[in-house]
Amino acid sequence: MTDTSQAERASSRRVGALRALSPFLAPYRILMLGAFAALVLTASVSLILPIAVRRVVDGFTTDTAELLDQYFAAFLAIAVLLAIGTGLRYYLVTRLGERVIADIRRAVFDRVTAMSPGWFERILTGEVLSRLTTDTTLILSVIGSSVSIALRNLLMLVGGLAMLFVTSAKLTGLVLLLVPAVVVPIVVLGRRLRKLSRANQDWIAQSSGNASEALLSVATVQAFTQEGAVRGRFGDLTEKSYDAAKQRITTRALMTVIVIFLVFAGVVGVLWIGARDVRAGGMTTGELVQFVIYAVMVSGSVGALSDIWGELQRAAGATERLTELLAAEDPVQDPAVPQALPRPARGEIVFDDVHFHYPARPGQSALDGVTLRIAPGETVALVGPSGAGKTTILQLLLRYYDPQSGTVSIDGVDLPTMARDDFRRDIALVPQDPVIFAASARENIRFGRPDATDAEVEEAARAAAAHDFLTALPEGYDTYVGERGVMLSGGQKQRVALARAILRDAKILLLDEATSALDAESELAVQRAVDKLAEGRTTLVVAHRLATVKKADRIVVFDHGRIVATGTHDSLVAEGGLYARLAQLQFTAAA
Repeated sequence: MTDTSQAERASSRRVGALRALSPFLAPYRILMLGAFAALVLTASVSLILPIAVRRVVDGFTTDTAELLDQYFAAFLAIAVLLAIGTGLRYYLVTRLGERVIADIRRAVFDRVTAMSPGWFERILTGEVLSRLTTDTTLILSVIGSSVSIALRNLLMLVGGLAMLFVTSAKLTGLVLLLVPAVVVPIVVLGRRLRKLSRANQDWIAQSSGNASEALLSVATVQAFTQEGAVRGRFGDLTEKSYDAAKQRITTRALMTVIVIFLVFAGVVGVLWIGARDVRAGGMTTGELVQFVIYAVMVSGSVGALSDIWGELQRAAGATERLTELLAAEDPVQDPAVPQALPRPARGEIVFDDVHFHYPARPGQSALDGVTLRIAPGETVALVGPSGAGKTTILQLLLRYYDPQSGTVSIDGVDLPTMARDDFRRDIALVPQDPVIFAASARENIRFGRPDATDAEVEEAARAAAAHDFLTALPEGYDTYVGERGVMLSGGQKQRVALARAILRDAKILLLDEATSALDAESELAVQRAVDKLAEGRTTLVVAHRLATVKKADRIVVFDHGRIVATGTHDSLVAEGGLYARLAQLQFTAAA
């Protein structure tokens, strides 16, 4: 996390940030109105109870047995209404909270998965996951509970104060003298609580990001015996999160102690005065009991509101963090009115004077004035040292990034003028580090074309030399291969990824070191499959092992982001230069 983002996160946040939830609440107005009606019902019934209690208390000495029976029957009716209203309020509010949080999670996930890879250079995946889980849980607590409780207590506070005036204006005036003493610590400590809540959430997010990175790289961590260092870093972040939480808890506990003591100390003083009024005949015992109940309701409401205020502040911080994701600006945008790729696609690719550097490395040129035309159906190999710009060509062709200058086009149409999902349908990719999902082998291959039949999946696997090892798995093609394909070897993962690309049956095929993890026998089988697959398709092959690209129609040699040579294997070897040196090193070493 950058210093700038840390400074932004440490700044003061306001509960008004919760207004950002309005678009998610708006579709459920009827549900909200129902919940509010149930809330008003329960609050009104609760405010009637003290009157009933006063009638009963005073009725013991003045009313007939029949009236007492009616009072107790009314008590029972009130209890029924209170039970029904409370149950209905819980159902509606909880359902509303779960529905809204599901919508928020889906909206954030949809937004994040649509972001181009350049955006992920500035944020940890673990932090995004923290926002999707921890932050949404906080908001769920507010929508599904805290807001409802806050509104109920607000109604109880207003209604209780009104009934206190009706019962005894004198005692109510004394109670109101306590209000400033209660409000001041809520305001002062509430500001500090808001900052501490935000800091706590930030440390949790950093801890989650660190844990995610370590767990995804656990094999490397163990290979270099860095378990202790990784545990230490995670432990430090966890402790900082705990320290921030401890300060938040301490502040909130202090605020609760002060508020409750002031409220109840004031109530005791008022009751003492009220008891003397009863002895003097200024009010009845029932009226004093009614006043006491209303006073307890009011004080309880104030205490509950002070607690909920802290929850609202935490949820406000969480809401801001989620809205940051929803409002994030993608550096790669689809046009408002996209142009369609001509169908059927021919597969012509043109790079015209392309200059590009990665956002995270603005001072280092990845491509420097690259001009390259690839004819439909042509197989072109991109070779050169690591970091020369080969894989960058594939990333720009997929429009993961836009070049700073120059154009990239397919079939004569510039990529920025088309919707990305339009032209990507005609591209199949086999990356150097193949992505295997936590699913069955069959589903991993079918990811290339979700509507493919089982027979088509198996045919693609045979073409990628994957059928034999897949059928040997415990449940064959339906074997669960684990997170990131941990049950498969590197070569097996690469063959599954190749089968996925074969199944896609796209006009443009991108192979980024597609055979780098294969043994000699498997590489030969896969190379034959690739040669067959490349027929009639435009194929770009990125390779360090020159033996795999000798049959390419054309070999393009890159160095420091520039094209330094172009030709066939034999012509480039005869030319001398970088390719000849690389070929001599590899083939001499192989011999």
